[in-house]
Amino acid sequence: MNFFSNFLPNIQRHKTSRKKQSSENNTKSINSFDNYLEFDENITNFYIDPAKSDNYLYNAWVNIAVNILIRNLARADFIIERDGAELKIGPLYELFHRPNKNLSRFDLWKETAAWWHLEGEAIWWFGPDYSGGIPKELYVLNPRRLQAEITGSGGGVYDDFMNGRRRWFYQCGAEQIPIFSDEIIHFRDWNPWNSTRGVNPLISLGLELEQDYFANKANSTLLKNNAIPQGLLKTDQSLRPEEADALERRWESKYGQVKAGRKIAVLGKGTSFEALSFNPDVVKLFELKRWNLYTILAKYGIPPRVANISDKSTALSGKDTKEQHSAFWQYTLIPTLRQFEQILESQFFMRFNLKETGRFDLWDIPELQENEDSQSKRDIAEINAGIKTINDVLQERGKEPKPWGDVWHKPKNLVSYMDCEPDGKGGKQ
Repeated sequence: MNFFSNFLPNIQRHKTSRKKQSSENNTKSINSFDNYLEFDENITNFYIDPAKSDNYLYNAWVNIAVNILIRNLARADFIIERDGAELKIGPLYELFHRPNKNLSRFDLWKETAAWWHLEGEAIWWFGPDYSGGIPKELYVLNPRRLQAEITGSGGGVYDDFMNGRRRWFYQCGAEQIPIFSDEIIHFRDWNPWNSTRGVNPLISLGLELEQDYFANKANSTLLKNNAIPQGLLKTDQSLRPEEADALERRWESKYGQVKAGRKIAVLGKGTSFEALSFNPDVVKLFELKRWNLYTILAKYGIPPRVANISDKSTALSGKDTKEQHSAFWQYTLIPTLRQFEQILESQFFMRFNLKETGRFDLWDIPELQENEDSQSKRDIAEINAGIKTINDVLQERGKEPKPWGDVWHKPKNLVSYMDCEPDGKGGKQ
């Protein structure tokens, strides 16, 4: 197993030699389940440790970052609307409210977001009983087990894509379950190497994750080997075993860690003490892990304070913490939610020619309340100034208009210019 097989499980690598390419093209059958991608052999051989096959399992900060993302994304309620009004009944409401008997609406988006941030894609399946029309169930599949059937002229990935992939195959134990493309919704992030699959977002962090893994191993080895002495008592004299033991006991009784304090050591003739300290390379491991931590958080768009990390040299105030949590929603979570909305719009609502649409309601998210309060103040000021009507504001918020909302009412503290007295200089006062 090499590094890229951990990140791109659905892609088969092969050497760039003409001879091997020709051989593989000749043996590829119409039912091949592999997508082909060329990598330099020197690169693929560089990453050989199978322990990194699942970074969600082996890297603590990947696990922490993904869990922060998915539990926050799932907080946003997905609502169904028709003509601007939210639906509370009907088959679409039931579908997204209870996707299947074992899956809640919270878990639907939590699992979708988890696969999105781990594999760069997520797949919804309409279930084994689906026969057409609007589905009655939704299941979140493991994209690592899903392979696409290639049907083409054998001219490579481009020709296979243009001729269309008609089926997917889901590996369930020893069985491969065929799934047609019109039975799934495919949430896919852009992949420059494969036009039909997502790409693991951590692929560019391969070296950092590898370094972090081996740094952890080195630290664990250091802790396991804690029998290394804190110092050495050296002497140029020959000591019998019983003399060495007596010297050790005498030293520990007077200058051991518990009793050391700031006592003065008196050494015998020809005896010296040499303290042992950490190797500088060991200290570098902690700095390396710190760097990799911030790299992982930056990749996932998580401010440090959201992950409960604060630099001791720059303590964060309450305002800074609120700003980081707000920025986390504004620049990380909301763009992801909007992308989910657009994928559903094209692959679900438009596919079935539905008049309804779906969106995430963020009105009750506390981290965004300050922004909402500021927006409300701006809306009120613009309504009072006559720039907007109440219905204009309600329309922007996706709310139902009021019968009287198109009429502007002049605030009591405003006076009409025509009602002012002349100021004697050609104007009015």
